[in-house]
Amino acid sequence: MDRGRLEAFSDGVFAVAITLLALDLAVPEPGHGHLITQLGDHWASFAAFVVSFLTIGIIWVNHHTLFKNIAHIDRALLFLNLLLLFFVVSIPFVTSTIADYLQHGGPDASVAAAIYEGVFLWMGLSFGVLFWWSITREHLKEALPPGAVWSPIIRFGIGNIGYLTAVGVAFLSPGAALLISGLLAVYYMFEQTPGRGGSVGRDAGAARDAGTGQEPGAGRDSGRGEDF
Repeated sequence: MDRGRLEAFSDGVFAVAITLLALDLAVPEPGHGHLITQLGDHWASFAAFVVSFLTIGIIWVNHHTLFKNIAHIDRALLFLNLLLLFFVVSIPFVTSTIADYLQHGGPDASVAAAIYEGVFLWMGLSFGVLFWWSITREHLKEALPPGAVWSPIIRFGIGNIGYLTAVGVAFLSPGAALLISGLLAVYYMFEQTPGRGGSVGRDAGAARDAGTGQEPGAGRDSGRGEDF
């Protein structure tokens, strides 16, 4: 399949998922008290919306960064991408659920938070597998040297440990679990995928230098401005 077609389909799914998040943002009509009070009473909806919006947006950014450096698409990559999109389109549902139950509290709030974090965990794992497959199966336009393969995979996979932790924290404090997801969104704002001129490119350059015994940057055209 042409890479552009896969990206266009994925972009459409991301757009729908991120738009659906806004459908649950509402306050009662006039006559039910002061507006500022109504907004305060619906804090959980706004908090969950912000975290989920950032997460989907960052997934989209990282997805684009990853695929712009992929040379060809195989059948396995298509299905791994579909698996990722499955969990992406589940985010609006779990966002609505945690917003409703977090506001009322009780044991159900913990269950709702655990489900929310569970979807984020599986989303992260599916992206991680997609990430791993594209790197190790030589789908990249410029393959990473062996010494630079595991560094981006580890950096990207660290977030899954955070989501797994958040699933457990959800049963102690649903609000704290939501906060963990927000912090992980901030973590993934920074480049963790192999892109041109990013941190992974520097890892690749360092690995090449180590393998050839040259000084860092030796033998490369300093005027290029990027080596990967």
